[in-house]
Amino acid sequence: MPTWVLIVVAVVAVVVKRFRGEPVNVRDLAVPPLVLLGIGVYGLREVELTAADWGWLVAGAVVGLALGVARGATIRLFARDGVPWQRYTPWTLLVWAGSAAVSLGLGLAASAAGAPADARPVTLSIGIGLLGEAIPIGLRLLKAA
Repeated sequence: MPTWVLIVVAVVAVVVKRFRGEPVNVRDLAVPPLVLLGIGVYGLREVELTAADWGWLVAGAVVGLALGVARGATIRLFARDGVPWQRYTPWTLLVWAGSAAVSLGLGLAASAAGAPADARPVTLSIGIGLLGEAIPIGLRLLKAA
């Protein structure tokens, strides 16, 4: 099975689970982004990156982080039985769709400029976005504690 199919299935599963609502814990906030970041960075080890490739990689990371933070700001946090929970909202879905469109546009621009696809690993992009999403959630939880 192609890697992209596994990634799509995993992302859909996470989105569905979070729309239903789930308890928030540090492990769920930190581990998925860090694992995906690690896989993405590992995938870059054999790619010879030019200065332009680095520029596209950094631009994608900055945009992905910002869009992740915007998505994280739309997530509803609430307490259930004394435990913090999170739930995606319709705004979260809208930001997800916007993030996908912006990321696609950035990827097409990078490809048109000659940046190889290997220089922009999908796992790295998703990991950066999830890290961005975790930032406002974590800050809101710390503030509430």
